Amino acid sequence: MTFETVLTNARVVTPDAVLPAGTVVIADGRIIELSDGVSAVPGAQDLAGDLLIPGLIELHTDNLERHFAPRPGVRWPALPAVRAHDVELAAAGITTVFDAVTIGDLKQGNRGRDLADMINAVADAKARGLLRIDHRLHLRCEIAHERMQALVEPLIDHPLTAMLSIMDHTPGQRQFVNEDKYREYYMGKHGVRADEIDALIAGQKRMQMEYGPANRAFVVAEARARGYALASHDDATPAHVAEAEADGCSVAEFPTTIDAARASRDAGMAVLMGAPNFVRGGSHSGNVSARELADAGLLDVLSSDYVPASMLHAALMLGAVGGIGLAAAIRTVTDRPARAVGLDDRGRIAAGARADLVRLSVVDEHVPVVRAVWRAAERVL
Repeated sequence: MTFETVLTNARVVTPDAVLPAGTVVIADGRIIELSDGVSAVPGAQDLAGDLLIPGLIELHTDNLERHFAPRPGVRWPALPAVRAHDVELAAAGITTVFDAVTIGDLKQGNRGRDLADMINAVADAKARGLLRIDHRLHLRCEIAHERMQALVEPLIDHPLTAMLSIMDHTPGQRQFVNEDKYREYYMGKHGVRADEIDALIAGQKRMQMEYGPANRAFVVAEARARGYALASHDDATPAHVAEAEADGCSVAEFPTTIDAARASRDAGMAVLMGAPNFVRGGSHSGNVSARELADAGLLDVLSSDYVPASMLHAALMLGAVGGIGLAAAIRTVTDRPARAVGLDDRGRIAAGARADLVRLSVVDEHVPVVRAVWRAAERVL
């Protein structure tokens, strides 16, 4: 027997418009009906004029790693860490996440230490039905690392793996054109001492020359062989973008210059920028701001990066101040990321789509208050 849930009297955000008083009917994991008007069906849930949007799709978040190592030197138990991460994302309106895990930690720190435990914990919690949202893996492959291939090989056919990205955080280029910013970042975030930083920089430049080209070719071949989505990362020049295009990347993560963003768009890649960058009004690394790209019409996808709550906040800001309207702004966190990685069953409110939905109100102009979340027609928050 099919049990229908009727959500009515909501401002329903479709891919192209906002219905002022719409109704959405969900059942068996799908949206089965969408209409413009308030339903009088007995049992219909009155959403009192709140917004109803598709569940957010997050392609790049470091949040899982943060919950495993909430402070330097602190290691949190695996299952509680995954559960807390999952609940935080659900409360931010995210219903599908590609958990980004670092493959080849340049600092030999927590990320490498916790890698296997993080992945095993997500898989275990998912198998036991302990997670509220849909989790997949995004392998961040640091090509300037001597053990990258050995670390990728046991994960490449993991059932959760769905996306690879090509990383190169060697100082003096891409994210860290300015080496002083690199020093500031690694000494501040990773606790590298002043007497260690020069040796770290020299070692990374050596490994990039020695391992970078072969590791890059390996990542591209593995993604192509399995049909995984592939992303470039921190492209700064047209030459970087041309290489990404030749490799078959569908997503350009965090281009660091407006020229690289424009070239990525021209090459058919979805330009992804950090929502924290948009909310703050600038990049913490001193690179191009997400707002500048939005003003130039070059922003396709917003990612929460390191602040899950920033994703919906930034989308609401973009809709209000970016001049593109709410429906187009919400697409940057729903439909567009879904299409960029080949997910065609979700990311929009339309008949037949997966019933991943978020009810929210907005306070203080752009701050979202998430009131309910459904995943595949089941209320999970």
